[in-house]
Amino acid sequence: MLIKNRMNNDTLPKLLLQNAERLGNRIALREKEFGIWQTVSWRQFADHVRDFALGLRALGLQRSDKVAIIGDNRPEWLYAELATQAMGGASVGIYQDSVAEEVKYVLQASEAKVIVVEDQEQVDKILEIWDDLPNILKVIYYYPKGLRGYSEPFLASFPEIEDLGREYGKTHPDLFEQEVAAGKGADVAMISTTSGTTSQPKLAMLTHTNLISQGRGLLAVDPLVPSDEFVSFLPLAWVGEQMITVASGIQAGFTINFPESASTVQQNIREIGPRAMFAPPRIWENMLSNVQVKIQDSTRLKRWMFEWAMRAGYAMADARFAKREPALILQLRYWLARFLVFEMLKDHLGLRFVKRAYTGGAALGPDVFRFYHALGVNLKQVYGQTESSGLSVIHRDGEIKHQTVGTPLPDTEIKIAESGEILVRSPAVFIGYYNSPKATAETLVDGWLHSGDAGYFDADGHLIVIDRAKDVMTLHDGAKFSPQFIENKLKFSPYIKEAVVFGGDWPFVTTMINIDFENVGKWAETRQISYTTYTDLAQKAQVYALIRKDVERTNADLPEAAHIKRFILLHKELDADDAELTRTRKVRRRYVAQRYDEIVTALYGDAADFDIETTITYQDGRTALIATRLHIERLYEADHPADPARKSPPVMAQSR
Repeated sequence: MLIKNRMNNDTLPKLLLQNAERLGNRIALREKEFGIWQTVSWRQFADHVRDFALGLRALGLQRSDKVAIIGDNRPEWLYAELATQAMGGASVGIYQDSVAEEVKYVLQASEAKVIVVEDQEQVDKILEIWDDLPNILKVIYYYPKGLRGYSEPFLASFPEIEDLGREYGKTHPDLFEQEVAAGKGADVAMISTTSGTTSQPKLAMLTHTNLISQGRGLLAVDPLVPSDEFVSFLPLAWVGEQMITVASGIQAGFTINFPESASTVQQNIREIGPRAMFAPPRIWENMLSNVQVKIQDSTRLKRWMFEWAMRAGYAMADARFAKREPALILQLRYWLARFLVFEMLKDHLGLRFVKRAYTGGAALGPDVFRFYHALGVNLKQVYGQTESSGLSVIHRDGEIKHQTVGTPLPDTEIKIAESGEILVRSPAVFIGYYNSPKATAETLVDGWLHSGDAGYFDADGHLIVIDRAKDVMTLHDGAKFSPQFIENKLKFSPYIKEAVVFGGDWPFVTTMINIDFENVGKWAETRQISYTTYTDLAQKAQVYALIRKDVERTNADLPEAAHIKRFILLHKELDADDAELTRTRKVRRRYVAQRYDEIVTALYGDAADFDIETTITYQDGRTALIATRLHIERLYEADHPADPARKSPPVMAQSR
């Protein structure tokens, strides 16, 4: 059903209805199911939103009520989100890998009235905490597999609610359009959880004006048109995905594609060939690691060609960064490198048609950044927080400096406080935290968002973000340093997945490292090094020798006072289920330092090895006790030389 739209476009549902008129049967959404791409036009998109919105009203949802959504990226997520907003409510995104207790926290803190979930897994989480959710009107699922035997009266399928909405619409024919027209830009459109690196996530209230102004600013810098393609594969609970998929997508009218599953994302991206791509650093780092490992496993000729092409690529990238006209011989070498290597590699990664790619959410290491520009990928840093609708600063085309995050968006002001903290003021800055006036008053002062990040402007007006202000450390020589910078240098290695650097009040810099189990495992297998578990592999003397080379490479680019003097390979991967990472995969540094205080103390002690016990949590809630002996690798010290004959320690795991 096409609804005439004669309204001011100050809310997302109004923009959707405008697209239904303006773009009609042009493809709005595309989802791959059972190997076939299914399409939804803008007119059908609006119809789904209308039916589900009226279904929510029939259930009793009122203006200002909240609807929580949990699941993978699917059209139904957007239907539920826009439908909630059309009825004057606010959506609340919850990460699909959240455990039941985390789900309960967000549902209770947001006072949600309806829950929309994807599948049986999410329904089971709700059933586990149902007794603590007395105000929920309905739990609506949109993937019915495995739910046929569930008889709880509060459960309903997505199509059932749409059918209910169509029936409700027959007796309330003008209600949907009236409710959409009643919406205002100042209404809360979304409640988004912060990353929670230092505490429980807070609930940031973002209005339609916040989201639309942020999307408008991005499109003013990097225009996108309805013929462009975008693949939505990052969690829609994350504001970073919302800023492209929703805030920009509905304004520009480009096609939003949803992958078939998490395991087929790379393949689906390659099929679609998106014109724009957004991903946090871990995605770009993982793609680079895969390339590095495959190149190492290839023939000698292919390795030589890749290395030759990369030398030309890096030289061209550096010339562009410096705004220097490349020599003719370099242009010829780069053209040949593109023809022989880069175009095929970009096609394999799904980046061949990308006009602009973005990275944000955390700092991307300069080595990784240079790699993609060497390939010819127009990768840009962006900077923002949940509280600024995800984006405040961005690189402009032709003004890319890998050590910066660019310049402010239109209508955005950035200033640096005397303490060095980055302050932001713009129409995209949130209106406060839900039910948290004290936290709001601490973060919003006289209209300025206190980001908690430390930074400064360079001579060209580009913003340089050092690190979280609380994480910036002072070395023993008095110099300030960013542990995140060192960690990103380490993660350029395909064998290092995560690193946590310590220094500050300590006499020198040390680090805990997570190996990349898949890549190190392949490396070990090709050298006939046997292993059983992650813990066993991480403590192999050969693996320590492998990682030591990467630590020494990192040190070569650091000032003497920032050199890593000792490191340890952790016996387990840092995990969000153990509260060591946020759901956006950021390290909760202070929690990790407290949890592994014994390891940190040992790094600054005299022992070369020590025993440790750690409790880990599985996704189903079970816990296990891991007990093992860890080795401390020392660099630049003759008193404890590395022992190549050192045997791997015993490993014990015991379920509780």
